Amino acid sequence: MATSGAGGDKYRSYLTEEKLKTTQWKDGPPNYDVVNKLFEQDRTKVWPAGSPEEKVQNLIKTWEMEMVNKANRDEFETIDPDKFVMGINGTKYFTLEEMERVGGSYNVFLHTSLPPEFREYDPDEESYESSFTIFKTVFPRGFALEVLQVYSGPPVIAYKFRHWGYMEGPYKGYAATGELVEFFGTGIAEMENSKVVKVDLFYDRGELLAQLLKGGKTCETSTNAPSTNAPSRCPLMP
Repeated sequence: MATSGAGGDKYRSYLTEEKLKTTQWKDGPPNYDVVNKLFEQDRTKVWPAGSPEEKVQNLIKTWEMEMVNKANRDEFETIDPDKFVMGINGTKYFTLEEMERVGGSYNVFLHTSLPPEFREYDPDEESYESSFTIFKTVFPRGFALEVLQVYSGPPVIAYKFRHWGYMEGPYKGYAATGELVEFFGTGIAEMENSKVVKVDLFYDRGELLAQLLKGGKTCETSTNAPSTNAPSRCPLMP
């Protein structure tokens, strides 16, 4: 997750001062200062500079940055845009074009085969703009990504990851808890000619969504009720 701004980034290759000025960006140059601060404060491990783990972490953060923010596929430096596909739990694969069509990375990340009536987050109903608004609201300090372990190196990289943030904003009518929200998964990235051509991610989307529902539904306070700073609660339906 990023906000517009300027300045280089020490965790993402190819996000230098020069690149920020010359690259074609979807919504202006990205700035990861806020989420980088969260990452530095709450990461589990600090990998030595130049270590395999640090290199993989940088690669993952960089291709995520390119996918989300770059407008011109010819400017991708870590991804082969003609070959790249992303797999979600081995059930669905997305090309870059398909990712754009379904509304971007959050809708891909939360892809599900559940019937619509059982979806607490329905990617079919969300656009690129609405999905990012939802998660920027929930995680105003960002949704950090950390590599916990690297099991194999290029050209096939297998790794364990952690995603986390603090739920300091509401989620689709559910109250903010202020608590740490985190989930874990594994990834396999395949490379050709030093560029990523395929990524398989394995994780439980329900692990994330269950934590976003923890605060319970909020209701609008009745106009006849006394004013209060705390939101009233609705009982959860089974």
